[in-house]
Amino acid sequence: MGSDFFEITVNFIKIAVIFLLMVQMVPLLVWVERRGSAFIQNRFGPNRIGPLGLVQNLADLVKFLCKEDFLGHKGRKNFFYAAPVLSLIPAALAFGAIPLSSPVTIQAFEWLGRSWGPYTFYFQSFVISIGIVFVLGVSSLAVYSLLLAGWSSGSKFSLYGALRASAQAISYELALSLSIVGILLLFSTFSFSEIIAAQNNPLQFYFFGKQVSIPFLPNWGIFYQPLGAILLFVALFAEANRLPFDLPEAEAELVAGYHTEYSGVKIIMFYMGEYGHMLVASALMVTFYFGGYTLWPFLTPEKLNLLFSSFHPSWNSILTSLILHGVFMLKLLFFLWVFIWVRWTLPRFRYDQLMDLGWKTLLPWALVNTIVTGVWIFLMRSF
Repeated sequence: MGSDFFEITVNFIKIAVIFLLMVQMVPLLVWVERRGSAFIQNRFGPNRIGPLGLVQNLADLVKFLCKEDFLGHKGRKNFFYAAPVLSLIPAALAFGAIPLSSPVTIQAFEWLGRSWGPYTFYFQSFVISIGIVFVLGVSSLAVYSLLLAGWSSGSKFSLYGALRASAQAISYELALSLSIVGILLLFSTFSFSEIIAAQNNPLQFYFFGKQVSIPFLPNWGIFYQPLGAILLFVALFAEANRLPFDLPEAEAELVAGYHTEYSGVKIIMFYMGEYGHMLVASALMVTFYFGGYTLWPFLTPEKLNLLFSSFHPSWNSILTSLILHGVFMLKLLFFLWVFIWVRWTLPRFRYDQLMDLGWKTLLPWALVNTIVTGVWIFLMRSF
């Protein structure tokens, strides 16, 4: 957490703010989803409570807080109440490990009669050198909360939804993991920060031993791994249980799936977990394939540091980090909108089609992409 009181306090506040950023994005996304679906379907959407229906979420919150706390006689109480909490934890941990902007450097200063600093604060809850492995591992734990919720509810519809969720997660996690191996081979690191730094340059690659540079294009992963990006994005839809892969909560077949018996605050926590995984999925797409918090050649740490060179070095670093965080959030919001757009555009798969797509299409293509990338890198860098 830190070496002194100031650093520990700032790191604690930083962790709380990043967690609240994820939590506070949920009502915004719910409102955008309602207005977005109305726009796509040519209707009004929420427009009565507050301007543009912005206070509708507050009214829904009051309604949820007043809901009866219900548990069926066949339910298992302790596990039933633990499942919604467990659904939120993996998303919060995974989102906290992704760098949302450049680090903030605070120069040494005098305060309360003593010297403090210098400090470097990273724009993420915690820094892990193998952050990619951590995020994939933690995110995969979310399915246990769904399985626990379905089993502990004592309802056959909930149990069916939980079984579907577990089978779906197993089917698509393999393709998801393999789809990013190409990026790891290209950038030769498991660190998010190093991957982002590698994309903060003009497009450059080896062609039979010679380095080729294309100065008008950024060195984004999407130019090297378009197939990997498509495979990852599709697999992330399945991992987040979003349409057209929302079979674990298919209303027409399972009432509401694993959360059929939930209401009140507990159902809100499931919603927060689902939207949290959407945030993590969008952040991974931005980080791996679209430059992270940089926008080369316009908004990079180097250019912003030069722009604010007349400021105190600490303020220079803070302003640079805030602007780059805005760049990251704009990219993030774009992919979140794509999640919403796809939900109200594509129909739901049948369950056999869902399984076939994961095992017979995504997994083979992910394997092919990995092998071809490895062979190509070996040939291009060897001659």
